[in-house]
Amino acid sequence: MSTQNTKSPWLPFGSAQQADVRLLCLPHSGAGASAYRAWGADLPDWIGVCPVQPPGRETRRNEPPLSEVGPLVSALARNISAVIDGPYAVFGHSTGAICAFELCRELRRIGAPQPIHLFIAGRRAPQVEERSSRIGELTLDELAEVLRRHGGTPDWVVDDPGMLRMLHPLLTADFAISEAYAYTPEPPLDLPISVFAASDDPRASMAQLSAWEGQTTGEFTLHPLEGDHFAIFTHASVVHRAISAALRNA
Repeated sequence: MSTQNTKSPWLPFGSAQQADVRLLCLPHSGAGASAYRAWGADLPDWIGVCPVQPPGRETRRNEPPLSEVGPLVSALARNISAVIDGPYAVFGHSTGAICAFELCRELRRIGAPQPIHLFIAGRRAPQVEERSSRIGELTLDELAEVLRRHGGTPDWVVDDPGMLRMLHPLLTADFAISEAYAYTPEPPLDLPISVFAASDDPRASMAQLSAWEGQTTGEFTLHPLEGDHFAIFTHASVVHRAISAALRNA
């Protein structure tokens, strides 16, 4: 890996070269790198939070969003191998979770250094089939109702037809990444996996999250959280303590 702090569109806030270990954070559907900017601010200084920016949002809003996980992780894996030097971990929430998992497998395929830990939240294990929300087929009113049901989207966005119309292509692509994902069996990852399991997440039950254990030959830890699909944000301090402990032990 390169030791240069190369500027990358995938890492708009930098690669935190001064930190002992980097934490690459992949966002949920419709979100961008800024979702983790404030969220990660309370982690200890020796952990460098590196929010990942996929195409189609925020600083990359002029690029078309990707609707398949393969091209996304292929580009990201090569970028990481060129930009990130030293130990790093990967965190993914919801759609970002399946991207984080496939990123680790792609890094293994190309012979790049593996992360020291994979953190997952809000997404059933890859071998467990995901159900479709048919986002691409919905009217704006139906889309607003889906977003209200899922939670995590500000009311001012849900209540603004213009904003929904603008977000619709991005949400369609992001949901397709997760819901049209076809799992291909490969050997389990040789790294520890920690999963944050919310008690009232309609998209991922405790059993579906526990099934991530089959994707590692290393240590598996399930962290229960009270709350819904976005419990990692409402219980950020609990999540941060678990991440810090796991990376300190590594």
